[in-house]
Amino acid sequence: MIALLRRYLRPYAGPIGIVLVLLLVQAIGNLYLPTLNGDIINNGVAKGDTDYIVRIGGFMLLVTLVLGVASVIGVYYAARTSMGFGRDVRSAIFRKVETFSQVEVNTFGAPSLITRNTNDVQQVQTLVFMGLTLLVSAPILIVGGIFMALQ
Repeated sequence: MIALLRRYLRPYAGPIGIVLVLLLVQAIGNLYLPTLNGDIINNGVAKGDTDYIVRIGGFMLLVTLVLGVASVIGVYYAARTSMGFGRDVRSAIFRKVETFSQVEVNTFGAPSLITRNTNDVQQVQTLVFMGLTLLVSAPILIVGGIFMALQ
């Protein structure tokens, strides 16, 4: 599985890099918002400073907007990458099956070969998409959360 991912994801190194940078931006923003909320409570609400509350609240809205844009762009690139990966793997499977003799096709069975080229590739394609959007962001959030807790 790792060899398959390494081989067919290599052409998508640029978009994967973009997704990773955007995930890092999202993680930093998601970890920074609670800090800003605590600042509003400690420095704005506790002291009755409404200007501070409005100013930091506006900054929080700006951070949230940046998070939204980063999320949309990140999901777009992750989807394009996973779809391209699926296309490339399907093409490779189809080219390989075309080299089979009629006896080999009958041995595997046409329905089984069709299933491999559609459903199985779709499952791996979904793994790539989920990996780029969720599985990568979890360790970043964990490390960032521990770092923020230590401060």
